[in-house]
Amino acid sequence: MSTANNCEKEDPSSSSPMDEGNKIQYDDKKETPYTHAVNKDDEEENAKNITKPDASSIQERANALFLNAEILAPMVRASTTPLRTLALQYGADLVFTEEIIDRSITTCNRIVNKELGTVDYVRKLETFSPKVRKRMKSKDEIPVILRIDPKIECNKLIYQMGTGEADLALPAALMVQEDVDGIDINMGCPKKFSVSGGMGSALLSDVNRACKIIRTLRENLTIPVSAKIRLLKTNDDTIEFVLALVRAGANAITIHAREVGDESQKPAKWDRLVELVQALKKYDEIKKIPIILNGDLYTRKDMIQMKRKCGADGVMLARPALYNTSLFCKPSPPKNNTSSENEDCTKEDEEQYSYKSKLLKSKTSVVQDYINHAVRYQTNSKNVKYVVCEMMNNRRAPTKLTPFLTHNFQGGQTIDKVCKTRSLADLCHLWGVKEEDAMQVASSDKVEQPAGEHRYDDRYFLEYNGFQKERIQHLTTTEEEKKENNDNGGEESNHSSSQLSSLKESAISENTNILKQKEGTSDSIVPSGKRKNDDESDGQNQSLVAAAEDVTKRPKIQ
Repeated sequence: MSTANNCEKEDPSSSSPMDEGNKIQYDDKKETPYTHAVNKDDEEENAKNITKPDASSIQERANALFLNAEILAPMVRASTTPLRTLALQYGADLVFTEEIIDRSITTCNRIVNKELGTVDYVRKLETFSPKVRKRMKSKDEIPVILRIDPKIECNKLIYQMGTGEADLALPAALMVQEDVDGIDINMGCPKKFSVSGGMGSALLSDVNRACKIIRTLRENLTIPVSAKIRLLKTNDDTIEFVLALVRAGANAITIHAREVGDESQKPAKWDRLVELVQALKKYDEIKKIPIILNGDLYTRKDMIQMKRKCGADGVMLARPALYNTSLFCKPSPPKNNTSSENEDCTKEDEEQYSYKSKLLKSKTSVVQDYINHAVRYQTNSKNVKYVVCEMMNNRRAPTKLTPFLTHNFQGGQTIDKVCKTRSLADLCHLWGVKEEDAMQVASSDKVEQPAGEHRYDDRYFLEYNGFQKERIQHLTTTEEEKKENNDNGGEESNHSSSQLSSLKESAISENTNILKQKEGTSDSIVPSGKRKNDDESDGQNQSLVAAAEDVTKRPKIQ
């Protein structure tokens, strides 16, 4: 997708469905789960022979992607194929993948999935332990790290990478650049699994390393390179960091209006963001680079007014898009052809731009649409359950906004009922999605997920206090065992101790939020919490915690 022509370069759905001789199967010698895998070395060699566009044309491409764009943010577990394609269906201009770690994508084979009409990045079987590999082969499990629908996502897809080193980022970017329209470097995630690997917000305190990653990618890629950051301690510090990234070659910058350590239940720092972007736009270098806003934009009114106040070039939606993905639905252009984004919303606009906007679809229909997309892409049911539960609660929304974020579902669905489902067929039945669609996947997701898949436990939503207590107890036991067995000065023990401390602080914060939300909340609003994997991944899977998109059984070939 690095150029417009790439949309027609390789259409996975253009050929006829796979016949009996082309069934998806494992090759014992190559350990490749499809018969038509693409050799990674060949792709990298081809990439070297591509004529690199000049800097101005790459920036023009970035401007076409980001200017005036409404963007789906990268969200772990959520920003997979079903939510991305749903957001585009509703009107999003650009979508990000979830963060995928550099080492994770480079352990994959690129595969053209003719049955689904997708391009899949599938983790090589030899990277699993012999025991897991044997189980996977016996059950025809396929670990899909990234699934792309080129027909729908062409010219609209940004791959977000988790990386801490330029020499790891480059091979990962080269591997995917022909299937995506840009590479974004995650420089804002404060979670343990990112920071401990020198990724995410760890880069905010190491501008030289951050710039080296950007510079290396820009010198070697044919597509735009961007970065998503958070506010630093002061606006001056943030300006210096952004300027450094732009001078290193960044084609766009997204700024989340929170600092590292800010709780999501507290409002985004809009005042600081307005002041910051206004200051950035005074630099000639920045005027040429799209600046994207991110943080608590729950209504179209918020989106319009924040862009107007600070002169930003686009907006990015994370939790607001999970609350109601149809927030991307746009109003018809005004008859006088003047842009309403340059003006305050009038009273007449309130019905169109507020929490009760007539542009919004009902939350029931949004969930139904999402499940339909999940069926279409044969997404693992555990991942679908997680996203649906996120759509049904306010656990990470700013506390002051929760009275406006109502959850009414026409079929009486609750998080408890969602958590009791065990397959996509069950979810289809619960939400009234067509039964024939459910039957296509009824037998495809009742198997254990292989190592590396996002671990998920229903208690994360249903019994948060008990769930958190068990985690603390487990970490305490682990810490004590490591102290006894560690003969190398206690490095691992220190890591576990820090992990435990972080988890305890989170538990205190969560309990505080629970008390704040108890009054006036519906039964579908549950305590906020950290992702189950944030502090829990072991060493061998750490690089995959933010990576695996779905793990599906092979499609049945009739």
